[in-house]
Amino acid sequence: MIQSAIDALFIVLDPARLGYMFLGISIGIVVGLLPGLSGTVGMALLLPFVFGLDPYIGMALLIGMIAVIHTGDTFPSILLGIPGTSGSQATIMDGFPLAQRGQASRAMGAAFFCSMVGGVIGGIALFLTIPIAEPLITSFSSPELFMLTMLGLSMAGMLAGKSVFKGVMAGLLGLLIGSVGSAPAVPEYRYTFDTLYLTQGISLPVVAIAIFAFPIIITMLTDRTTVSKTGELQNGVLRGIKDSIKNKFLVIRSAVVGVLIGFIPGLGGSVVDWLAYGFGKKTVKNNHFGEGDIRGVIAPESANNAKEGGSLVPTLLFGIPGSGTTAILLGGLTLMGLQAGPQMITSDLDITLSIVWTLVLANVFGAALCIILIKPISKLSLIPGEKIVPFLLVLLVIGAYQSTMSWGDLVIFVIIGLLGYVMTVLDWPRPPLLIGFVLAMSAERYYWISIERYGWDWISNPLVIVLALLIVGLLSGGAIMKKFSKQVETKGGN
Repeated sequence: MIQSAIDALFIVLDPARLGYMFLGISIGIVVGLLPGLSGTVGMALLLPFVFGLDPYIGMALLIGMIAVIHTGDTFPSILLGIPGTSGSQATIMDGFPLAQRGQASRAMGAAFFCSMVGGVIGGIALFLTIPIAEPLITSFSSPELFMLTMLGLSMAGMLAGKSVFKGVMAGLLGLLIGSVGSAPAVPEYRYTFDTLYLTQGISLPVVAIAIFAFPIIITMLTDRTTVSKTGELQNGVLRGIKDSIKNKFLVIRSAVVGVLIGFIPGLGGSVVDWLAYGFGKKTVKNNHFGEGDIRGVIAPESANNAKEGGSLVPTLLFGIPGSGTTAILLGGLTLMGLQAGPQMITSDLDITLSIVWTLVLANVFGAALCIILIKPISKLSLIPGEKIVPFLLVLLVIGAYQSTMSWGDLVIFVIIGLLGYVMTVLDWPRPPLLIGFVLAMSAERYYWISIERYGWDWISNPLVIVLALLIVGLLSGGAIMKKFSKQVETKGGN
């Protein structure tokens, strides 16, 4: 195995293949940089060009792009408070407040360094998992997957802010919005109001962009100020990197969370950053998550790149895509004459190991390139909001429309955006709504499959019990810590 890995490294370091990898890295950063686009869009754009390519070159191009999308999407999340992709939503919570204090460079320095470390850990995890992948993947059936979605939904309570009630209600509202369209268990459509557009449900990119971007745009227009409230840009890239090294255990924990969630098909990038953010919030002492705590940037950014390594395990070895991006990757394999499955660790092992190396190298080179771009791109935070808004609106409208190429996307964008603005005014947390929306369909699907297949016997499954205890422990610990922090604040005020 070690010798095969060394041979694969020399294959990847071929100048022609490196050139394609750097092309993929460049495209991935641009896709992440533009709000509303996603890995699925980037993969769809590249897919026609890999037809007939040498598999090593084609995979260098595709994996190079996949590896850095969640690095490039950090720019809009921190500088504008708008998620570049669905995997950078949690970064907004503390990254944008840091940018408002003129510390955008510090936040991005930490984010890019953690993305690099997380991506490398994800690549190592992919390499180490290859020999033991089959029993690991097949150990998760519908009951365990349902409990994992419940674990994700429990983050709504953790991210509720000062009012647990508001957080729970926002999560339930997200579940309601996520249930629009075809039901996963019965042949019927729900809440479509006889509209053909709604039969397919509401698109995640539209909801993610609207719930975060729309309120920011309105605020920019009404406040008529720059993103950076200080009016100056502080140099803090090295400080951000030092912050990451100082919190090295948080980086490693979050990366492990990312890898584990990546292993599970169907969860993926839409929720991994929230899970890492929630775990970080509950495991870091004296934190001020949501108020500009650099650790609130470190946790999700370490996880979202690490997730890619984990998600490639079921995709490559079992042909089970965990997201739209990896589903298109399977199509790319077919176009290059490859077939996902056990042969990827037998006859095509060298290609699989070249993917591992490409994933690691692309994360390192992509993070380095983004760090170089920090200074010029950070100047966006010094431009008056009313001058940025027209450009942002064009990007956001394109990003919303490209989701399903329907005018209904634009209508939903405005409706959900206004809902997000009202929630902002009323001080209701928006992350729980997005978490509820993301997990709505998965939770219902896995619940009904579990009932149909096992009745109620699945409740006694040992792994289900362990996950249930973990959820209870997290929620109880969160409530205790919140009560304790209130007591400390009260004593401090006296």
